[in-house]
Amino acid sequence: MKNYINQLRKNMLPPFEEGLGWVRLGRGLGVGSCLALLTLILFVASLYSGSVSIPLSAITDILMGRGSADHPSWQYIIIENRLPQAVTALLSGASLAVSGLLLQTAFRNPLAGPSVLGIDSGAHLGVALVILVAGGSLSKGSLTLGGFALVIAAALVGALCVMAILLMLSRLLQNNVMLLIAGMMVGYIASSMISLLNFKATAEGVHAMTLWGMGSFSSVSLDRLPYMVGICVLGLVLSVLLIKPLNALLLGDNYARNLGISITRTRTLLLFTTGLLTAASTAFCGPIAFIGLAVPHIARLFLGSANHRTLLPATLLTGSSLALACNLISTLPGEQGVIPINVITPIIGAPVVLWVILRLEK
Repeated sequence: MKNYINQLRKNMLPPFEEGLGWVRLGRGLGVGSCLALLTLILFVASLYSGSVSIPLSAITDILMGRGSADHPSWQYIIIENRLPQAVTALLSGASLAVSGLLLQTAFRNPLAGPSVLGIDSGAHLGVALVILVAGGSLSKGSLTLGGFALVIAAALVGALCVMAILLMLSRLLQNNVMLLIAGMMVGYIASSMISLLNFKATAEGVHAMTLWGMGSFSSVSLDRLPYMVGICVLGLVLSVLLIKPLNALLLGDNYARNLGISITRTRTLLLFTTGLLTAASTAFCGPIAFIGLAVPHIARLFLGSANHRTLLPATLLTGSSLALACNLISTLPGEQGVIPINVITPIIGAPVVLWVILRLEK
């Protein structure tokens, strides 16, 4: 791991040191342009492809606002299903990828990811309590909350509770490794409670939890989409504000302090941002595996640099592209059904993790 961090430091040169800055800037712009174009192509393809076969001309007419009087169901499929699904995949992939990058840099651990700190386990526990204990609905007087809205609320509350615990621990633990271990322990406790709830639950409840745990980008409707967009955009904007501190942290805490950066404040903001992005994605889509862990390494491979001024946008676009690609693959069976996202992401993410481990050994 030490050799890996040294390589990251070597790649994180000042913008124009030794004439390499111009080369890396050009490469960064080229890679960013290609990734942006790929993301756009995959986004459009997600609108034109799905489990229901619709003529391309009809899809174009619907997207241009001309509609289809003969087939009103097509209008519903494109506007109410495929469009929110594509936007959800775009934002969820970006959020998880950026979360992974923030954690890998902050903890100087190439195998850190959003699931390591237990934030998604907290969201999972919140959903388990609602589905397995409350039966999918909560009532207080004349007010009743149930269905998908309750699942989202429970996931957000669970993730934010774990994030609050981590923020409190971050003030008590000054060592990043100890904080990472503490986060893992919180995740293990949450996972243990989920297992206990599954053991006591009915077969229907366990089935519902299993389906939610497989992950899906199709569960966000058009009227709920603005809530996810707002949370994810807020988290991504906060991550952009962390670019300078992240570059400094990559060179060591002492170096960052000499630049006038508050390590405690930076770590608190980083944990809050990571928690917000992970909570939003997990609440609306379920726990999506491997994107947060694998995508930052793919982006580094594309760029050949660890400078977050180019690495963070590249990671964001790579995460969006990968999520959109997985979303397209999930619809390949056509009318026979949709493949769960967590069946696809390990096929892409696991080889990347193995490559990282082999690289660490070298």
